[in-house]
Parts: sequence; structure tokens; C-alpha cells
Amino acid sequence: MSAASAPTLTELFLRCATLSLVAVGGANAIVPELHRQTVELQHWLSGPEFATLFAIAAAAPGPNVLVVTLVGWKLGGLPGALVATLGICGPSSALAFAVGRVWDRFRDAPLRRVIERGLAPVTIGLVLGSGWRVAETASSDWRGWALAVGAAAIYWRARFNPLWILAAAAPLGLWLQH
Repeated sequence: MSAASAPTLTELFLRCATLSLVAVGGANAIVPELHRQTVELQHWLSGPEFATLFAIAAAAPGPNVLVVTLVGWKLGGLPGALVATLGICGPSSALAFAVGRVWDRFRDAPLRRVIERGLAPVTIGLVLGSGWRVAETASSDWRGWALAVGAAAIYWRARFNPLWILAAAAPLGLWLQH
């Protein structure tokens, strides 16, 4: 952990709960803000620590919310992981349940279709911002950026399992650092 003291479990929960309510498009959409909060503002993690946790979460099977769980684990052990996961999943799940009930009532409303079309580009922008932030943290020169862009292009074009791309990119990234 970095030099700053770890957050209390209450503080960790409240920060995750707040992020939960703006996670349009899933947990990847809040990665830049999670990074800003934990690395830049609070100094709870270093940039490389955050990038490592993100890479582990991306490589692991399961939902993309695992990055928040891993951040919680790093900051507070098992209680931190549980609190962070509850904070990121609880509020948005409760809100989604409530909105879903209302959303079904207006199934054929024109406003509903407009909202759905408007949220698609917002979601894409948030996810692209997340990718940018992680690449920015992990890459310190043009070679790292070239590797990140190349890996993204291969994934987009060939649709390989991302684990194969990570497995191939990891040794290249290590080699580029020396």
C-alpha cells in the first residue's frame, strides 16, 4: 500500500456506493474515477498497483466488478473486499430494480426509446475512457502505447479470448521495460 493510511470500511463503502450510482455501462465505466479516487486523490494505491489489480480483474473469469473487489482487498483485506463489493453492487442493484419496475410500464413510450438510444454512446464513451486511463497508468512511453493499441486492435479484429492476448502481451511488455 502507498504511504497514505488505508480508508475506514465506512469510507470505502461510501466511495464505492457513490461510484455504483454512476456506473452506466458497468464497472469498467467507473475505472477512471476509481483510479482518480484511490491513486491521485487519496494515495491509497500507486498507479502500478492499480494497473496490476485491473489486469488481474480483467484476466479473471467473472464480472468486470472484480476490480472494485480487488481494490477493496488491497485496502482492507477480506472485510475491505466485502465492503467494496457490497458498495459497488448494492445501490445500483436497488436502483435498477426500482427503475426496472417503472421501465416496464412505459414499454412502448417514445421517450423510453430516446433514452435507450442516448445511453448507448454514453456507455461507449465511459468504457473507452476506462481503457484510456488504464493504458495511461500502465504505459510510460510510446512502446507501451503501441503495445496497448496493438493488443486492442487484435482483440477488436480477431475476437480472440482476451486471456490469449494478455498472455502474449505480458512478455512483450516486460521486454519493453528493459
